[in-house]
Amino acid sequence: MSVYDYTLYDMIRRNALLYPNRDCMVYNHMRITHRDFKERCDRVAAGLFEAGIVRGDRIGVLAHNSDEFMILYGAAAKIGAVVVPVNWRFQPSEVTYVIEDTKPKFLFVGPHFQETGARLISEVSGIQKVFLLGGDEPGAPFVPFKSLYADRGLHTEFPVPAESAFVVIHTAAVEGRPRGAILSHRCILAGNLMMMYAYRLDSDDVHMAFLPLFHIAGLNVSLGVMQAGGKNVLMERFDPEMTLELIQKEKGTLFFEFAPILKNLLDQYEKGSYDISSLRNVMGLDHPDTIRRFLDRAPHVVFWSMFGQTEALMVCQAPFTDKPGSAGVPCPWTRTALFDDYDNEVPTGALGEICVRSPNVFSGYWGLDAETEHAFRNGWHHTGDVGRFDEDGYLWYVKRKAQKELIKPGGENVYPAEVEKVILLHEAIARACVIGVPDPHWGEAVKAVCVLKEDQTVEAADLIEFVASRIARYKKPKHVVFVDALPETSDGEIDREQVKQDHGGRY
Repeated sequence: MSVYDYTLYDMIRRNALLYPNRDCMVYNHMRITHRDFKERCDRVAAGLFEAGIVRGDRIGVLAHNSDEFMILYGAAAKIGAVVVPVNWRFQPSEVTYVIEDTKPKFLFVGPHFQETGARLISEVSGIQKVFLLGGDEPGAPFVPFKSLYADRGLHTEFPVPAESAFVVIHTAAVEGRPRGAILSHRCILAGNLMMMYAYRLDSDDVHMAFLPLFHIAGLNVSLGVMQAGGKNVLMERFDPEMTLELIQKEKGTLFFEFAPILKNLLDQYEKGSYDISSLRNVMGLDHPDTIRRFLDRAPHVVFWSMFGQTEALMVCQAPFTDKPGSAGVPCPWTRTALFDDYDNEVPTGALGEICVRSPNVFSGYWGLDAETEHAFRNGWHHTGDVGRFDEDGYLWYVKRKAQKELIKPGGENVYPAEVEKVILLHEAIARACVIGVPDPHWGEAVKAVCVLKEDQTVEAADLIEFVASRIARYKKPKHVVFVDALPETSDGEIDREQVKQDHGGRY
């Protein structure tokens, strides 16, 4: 510890002092003040420590949003434990990989994931206990979350440096395996401060927290509003009608969204009568027509377009109306530059890889030193995305680099290489190229262009279901076409750019 250290628990402690009686969190019919939140974090931290969790130990979480999920984050922050939130949309094999990769001592599962929790404790070595977040009194092998609440050691100070890992979030799979991005206390807090500055957040702000707490956007915005002393209205999962009702009831001021969330909210809004006059900011990624439709109905709201990623949080952003289609300007505390393949900075207007220097850049990939070193070469975090700056300093996103092809259906990350690998497991497929195509509902959809083996056949629907049975369903192709051959480059590799030209946007 040093005089420069400040952690997420210090933020929780500060809120309890400054805003003791103000709501920190609302979940279902429960209200928890900032003072209550700290006290619950203290008690669970004491229980975790008493049970053997120390700084650096991992705790896995597979659950929908809840008050206990947030309390667990706060308790982990106090003692320096590392939270590994697992994407509950993953297939069982993917969940197993994440748990095996990080080797958590304790696993916390929600009521919907008890079967998975029981399987993991029997299949993965090193898991000492499995706790149930919410739900009824569990049976073996589950332990009630409330059993962690301890009354001793509440005021124990734990030495947690700001550079300590706080969370490991597994990003989309490269070369067939998800990579765990390590986010420190320093990283998250810096992102919070930039969010507070950009959106003018204060203790009156109310975040509609329906994005999953395993997702960087759901977690980061929740913690940013908390750092401002505001209130998080937690929802187990997104529901359009409930969201609009809660915006009206709790005077919601902001939320983060991915397609098709905004469209679904608008469709519901136009069916009934809802007061959304309290909203000030909406952030996210969506189709320009949907954004314009929203602003027509809520002209008092600022919709923020942006570029960011799990590994770098907020990079660029600006109000959508500044330059529709752009990703905005570099955030405060963020230096953004574009480099060519030889790491030479490119001039204004030219294409280059988006690279970042900022205190909110992640610490590296869990257990992948070579990949971390490559991403951080020459003192910059290389995002793997390509863009250009215009003469006014606005970033225009163009594409992903070939080695980091990425498709984003509904805000989730899908790497074509991972989907291709699964498609090629099918006995009828000889070659495959997976690309992203425009989708009016999800923003982008997965399309597979396949070559069949000689004398083999398979229906597109059967191939789609084959993929969905092996990886998360959001990664399955929405469209499949069969061709006689795929174009090749001079070195015999599939010419992905030509496939895009031939098949992009064609359903």
